[in-house]
Amino acid sequence: MGFVYLAVAIVAEVIATAALKASDQFSKPWPSTLVVVGYGVAFYCLSLTLKTVPIGVAYAIWSGMGIVLIAAVGFLVFGQKPDLATLIGMALIIAGVVVMNVFSKSSGH
Repeated sequence: MGFVYLAVAIVAEVIATAALKASDQFSKPWPSTLVVVGYGVAFYCLSLTLKTVPIGVAYAIWSGMGIVLIAAVGFLVFGQKPDLATLIGMALIIAGVVVMNVFSKSSGH
């Protein structure tokens, strides 16, 4: 169940971060509300994750996947085009998450 909570935390954090950009420095009420609610859900679900998943593993997956997903949202929603170095870096992040989940004995599966 810990990894389900982690997935919800990641999605909530990505939604909140996208809303942060859309809030225009908290001048728009609906995106601003989504920021607060999204980050609240994200941290609450992350705290539930830590009951069963080691903190280092959970945080590495949460932050790594958050980086990759928010970069995808930036591209798809906000038209921000990543350069080659960014794409290579994100591929390395994904590879790191895969290695941790497939080969690590401390991942809590």
